[in-house]
Amino acid sequence: MGSNDQPQSLWTPQTVLSTLPHPPEENSTSPIPFFHLIERLKTTKREGWRRFGMANGESISDHMYRMSIMTMMAPPSLAVRLNIPHCTKMALIHDMAESLVGDITPVDKDVTKAEKARREASVMDYITSSLLGNVPGGALSGAEIKRVFQEYEDNETLEACFVHDIDKMELLLQMIEYERTHHVDLSEFQHVAARIQLPEIQAWAADVVRERGKQPVGTGSGNA
Repeated sequence: MGSNDQPQSLWTPQTVLSTLPHPPEENSTSPIPFFHLIERLKTTKREGWRRFGMANGESISDHMYRMSIMTMMAPPSLAVRLNIPHCTKMALIHDMAESLVGDITPVDKDVTKAEKARREASVMDYITSSLLGNVPGGALSGAEIKRVFQEYEDNETLEACFVHDIDKMELLLQMIEYERTHHVDLSEFQHVAARIQLPEIQAWAADVVRERGKQPVGTGSGNA
């Protein structure tokens, strides 16, 4: 059973872990079990594209990698106000819970926004306590991972706002790239451009929207 198929009242990290052929060892003093768990971010696909026939599209870690590069390319007027290394760290952590939760999208009506947040918080608790609780802290401890994840979720700092905007920008880039490659109309994703908050990233989004307007948009289903 997939990670999104469990009844809401019963879903815990253990309901997914129990289905894995090789669940990570818990309460280890080594970070190796954690490293094995986040391999799932490399193999779990972003669900939004699958509805358009792109079963072999980007993974969650694909998405986070480009986001991380983008944080380091912040326009100068914004970069001087940001802790860029912290933003890069946040970009690499913000979807970590999807290693067990999976990629739940707004069209997944069986899982409410509150339930999605509960599941993700429970996975981060599992990661930071059961997998990293006994691991000596290096540059990135379990407690720091949890703190950065929560900062992103709260979305109250400038860094969190920036990373949320970058999350949307990365989706817009992928939208236009998939349209070009698969000749499919992905217009339903363009609305995220209007939700970008910072003027500098709004300018990036406007560039992508203009770029999209210059190309023919296909109507086929496409294949990945």
